[in-house]
Amino acid sequence: MKRIVSISIGSSKRNHKAEMEVLGHRFSVERIGTDGDLKKAAQLIQDLDGKIDCFGLGGIDLYIQVGNRRYYFREGTKLGSYAKKTPIVDGSGLKNTLERRVVYHMRDRLGIELEGAKVFLVSAADRFGMAEALMDCGAKTIYGDLMFAVGLPIPLHRLQTVDALARPVAPLICKLPFSLVYPTGSKQEVNNGRCRYGRYYQWADVIAGDWHFIKKHLPQDLAGKVVLTNTVTPADVQLLKQRGAQCLVTTTPNLGGRSFGTNVMEAVLVALAGKRPEELQVSDYEYWLDQMGLEPRVEWFSEGQPLDDMMEKVDAVEKRVYN
Repeated sequence: MKRIVSISIGSSKRNHKAEMEVLGHRFSVERIGTDGDLKKAAQLIQDLDGKIDCFGLGGIDLYIQVGNRRYYFREGTKLGSYAKKTPIVDGSGLKNTLERRVVYHMRDRLGIELEGAKVFLVSAADRFGMAEALMDCGAKTIYGDLMFAVGLPIPLHRLQTVDALARPVAPLICKLPFSLVYPTGSKQEVNNGRCRYGRYYQWADVIAGDWHFIKKHLPQDLAGKVVLTNTVTPADVQLLKQRGAQCLVTTTPNLGGRSFGTNVMEAVLVALAGKRPEELQVSDYEYWLDQMGLEPRVEWFSEGQPLDDMMEKVDAVEKRVYN
């Protein structure tokens, strides 16, 4: 059995373990949170190095890719360096491939209209592949990078602006403690209730991006909203349902009752490919995604999903024809 362990500096309340079979290989997949403790995360990586097939690194990034540039986080890179023998990935490879696919899946197979749809993407720098796919589908998108990364209530309306701002700003942000940029530890469990950016949540048809960013300012009323995100727990799903969301789409499948992060699924792909992450090209990711046949998790919470609408139209036609 191949073993994948995601070491996360996020909350230990989100720990989970599951087994699955992929292309004839059995996998044990586990997520271990350290509640923001970087030293504990480093120790876990050192203890497991050489004993498992691949690490996932959660709650912190090795780097972000904006446009054709990569920006490496100092703390993430240091943490990754403790894996001397076992490959370690943070999900960035899948953010640039799988998450693009999920956007087209929403349009082509779920019938979610994205042409002209209003999308609030909480951080494009964190999910540039998703951002580019949404733009390609004709979505009208507001990017919340300045809001969620640096606390400035300034919406961005062009992806080119995100790229241009990242060039001088991202290298500086990447040197900061990661906890200043992204919720870590117990902060991941907090919904501050203030809805600081509530106007953008309410404006949007689709709320997209990292779940911990989305959850931080989640408003009480999500009536009719589609939420496109990464990893959620059963409690997160219930929260969305209670607040009236219409649909949840996660970029990774449901395993044992929850969606593991992209870092976990990328670790599975790397273990299957039998290569070091730095050896994999985009074409390799595309090949293995085709082989794995990964499907996004989709949950409808309210009436009015495309399938229901289609069936209503079919029923109406049949009544006119046969009556």
